[in-house]
Amino acid sequence: MHHGPLIAIIVAGLGLAFVFGALAQKLRISPLVGYLLAGVAAGPFTPGFVGDQNLANELAEIGVILLMFGVGLHFSLKDLLSVRAIAVPGAIVQIGIATLLGLGLGRLLGWSWFSGVVFGLALSTASTVVLLRSLQERRLVQTERGRIAVGWLIVEDIAMVLALVLLPVLAEIINGTPSGGSAPLATRFDLGVWGVLGLTFAKLIGFLAFMLLIGRRVIPWVLHWVAHTGSRELFRLAVLAVALGVAYAAATLFGVSFALGAFFAGMILSESPLSQRAAEETLPLRDAFAVLFFVSVGMLFDPGILLRAPGPLIGTLAIILIGKSVAAWLIMRAFGRSQTAALTISASLAQIGEFSFILAGLGTALGILPAQGRDLILAGAILSILLNPVIFALAERLAPEAPAAKPKPAAASEAGEPEAAAPEPQPEPTPERDITPTSLADHIVVVGYGRVGSLLGAGLLSQGAKLLVIEDNPDAVETAKRDGAELLVGNAADPEVLSAAAVGRAVRLFVAIPGSFEAGQVCEQARAENPALPIVARAHSDAEVAHLTKCGATLTIMGEAEIARAMLSLCQNLSGTAPVEPAAPAKPAKPESIAELSAPRPPAAKPAEDPPADPPAAA
Repeated sequence: MHHGPLIAIIVAGLGLAFVFGALAQKLRISPLVGYLLAGVAAGPFTPGFVGDQNLANELAEIGVILLMFGVGLHFSLKDLLSVRAIAVPGAIVQIGIATLLGLGLGRLLGWSWFSGVVFGLALSTASTVVLLRSLQERRLVQTERGRIAVGWLIVEDIAMVLALVLLPVLAEIINGTPSGGSAPLATRFDLGVWGVLGLTFAKLIGFLAFMLLIGRRVIPWVLHWVAHTGSRELFRLAVLAVALGVAYAAATLFGVSFALGAFFAGMILSESPLSQRAAEETLPLRDAFAVLFFVSVGMLFDPGILLRAPGPLIGTLAIILIGKSVAAWLIMRAFGRSQTAALTISASLAQIGEFSFILAGLGTALGILPAQGRDLILAGAILSILLNPVIFALAERLAPEAPAAKPKPAAASEAGEPEAAAPEPQPEPTPERDITPTSLADHIVVVGYGRVGSLLGAGLLSQGAKLLVIEDNPDAVETAKRDGAELLVGNAADPEVLSAAAVGRAVRLFVAIPGSFEAGQVCEQARAENPALPIVARAHSDAEVAHLTKCGATLTIMGEAEIARAMLSLCQNLSGTAPVEPAAPAKPAKPESIAELSAPRPPAAKPAEDPPADPPAAA
C-alpha cells in the first residue's frame, strides 16, 4: 500500500510541530510559535518537503470544530446572554473601526473603496483557535473576561458569516457579472442585497430554533443512551459524531460556519451531566487537530513579502496589533470594565485568523481584492499570531493594579449584606481570581472543589475545620461559597495564588484536582514553601502516584484502590465466617495515614508522624 498526501501531511505536520514546539518550549516562548514555524518549514516557500495545503486546511477545520465544541461544553446559554450587553455592541463597534482603518490603508495603496472594505473586514475578526488557546493557557475561559472574549468572538463570527454571504451579491452588483455558487437562491430568484440579508438571518434563526427545540432534546438523549451501553469507545465516537455532524449540518443546511455550529452543539450538551465526560473524551483529538491548524496557517506564509512590501505590511500589523487593541480597550473602559478586563480583551483580539483567510480567498476569487491584499492579510495573520503571546505578556504587565483591586469586592461581601449590591453593576471582579492573602493560620487548604473536593470540604466544615478552598471554576466557586468555606479564586499552580493561601501556616493540604501535572506543580511549590506540611493528593494510576510522590505529596490516594478496599471490606463483613484472614490485605501499607483522612481536624498529633518520611522523598 502506498502512502498518500493525507498521511504525509499528518505525519510531517505533527512531526515538525513537535520538533519546533519542543524547541520553542526550551527557549521559554509559546509552543504556538513553534507550530507556526513548522508550517513555514512545510510550506511551498521554503526548500524541502511541501505539504498539501488543501488537505492541511481541511484537517485544521476539524480542529476548529472540536475546539469550539469543547468551548460550548463549558459555556452555557446563560453565560452567553450574561455578556450580550457588552459583547454585541463591543464587537460591532470594533469591527467597524477596524474596517475603517483597513479601508484607509487600502485607499493609500490605490485600491477601490470596496476592496478597502473587504480588506478591513478581513483584519477585523480574530482567530478562534488562537484566542481560545491563549485563554485556556491562562485559565481565563471560565472567568468574566473569558466569557466576554468568547461572546465577542461569537458576534464576530456571525458578522463574518453574513459578510461571506453578501460578498458575492455585492460583487455581482459592482462588477456587473454573475457570481453564482455562494448565494444560489439570490442568483435564482434575484433577491437583491436586502433579500439575501433577510434570508441569511432567517437561516441563522432557523438553526438556533432547531438546536433549542430539537437538538436540546435529541443530543443529550442520544449521549445518555450511549453512556448506558457501558462502551467507552462508543461514547467517544458518539461525541465526535455529534460535534462534527452538527457542525457539518449547520454549514450545509443553514449556511452557518462550522465553528458556530459546533459551538452551539457543545452549548446544548453543556446542560447534560455528561458534558464533563464529553469534554475529556474529545480533548486528545482537539489538541492534535488544533496543532494542525497552526501548521496550515504557517504553510501560507511567504517570507518574501517582508522584503517586497515592508511599508504596507507594517501598516497592516499596526491595524491588527494597535488599532483593534486600542478600540477594544476604549470600548471596554467605556462600558465601565476594569483595566485588567480591558487589557485582556485587547490582547485577545490582537490577531487575525481563519475567517480572514476565507474572506481574503473569496475576495480575490471574486476580483474585488487585489492579490497584494491577500498576501498582506496572510502575512499579518502569521506575524500577529507569532506576536500574540508577547502582546498578552505586555497586557499582564500593564495591569499591576489588578491584585489590589480585588480586595474591595471581597471585603464588601464579608462585611455584611448592605455592601452586597455594590458589585452588581460590575460583575467582572466576582468570578475573577481573588489573590488577597488569607489571614488564616493552622488551617486546611483544599485545592479543587469538584466532585471530590466538595465532598471533602463539606466533611471538613461539618467538623469545624478552618478551611480555605482554591478554585477557579465558577460553578465550583459558587458551591464553595454556599458551603461557607473561605475562598481563593485562582489557579493553585500559580505561585502567587498558592502563596496567598498561606500554606506555610497551614496544617494540611489536600490536592483534589484530577490533573496530575498541575497537581504535581502544586505539591512541588507547597513542599518548597512548607517542608513539614502533610500533603494529600489524588491519582488515577500508579504512574500518577509515583509522579505526585516525587513532587512532594506525603500521601497519594488512588481512587480505584480505595474502591477495591471498600468492596473487600464489604465482602469480609458479609462472609462472617473468617473476617480476620482477609483483613490484612484490606488494610495495607499506611492504615494510620488513611485513618487520618477521615478526621483531619486535629492534625497536631499525627503530622509529626507523616512529615519525617516526606522530606527525604521531596529531596
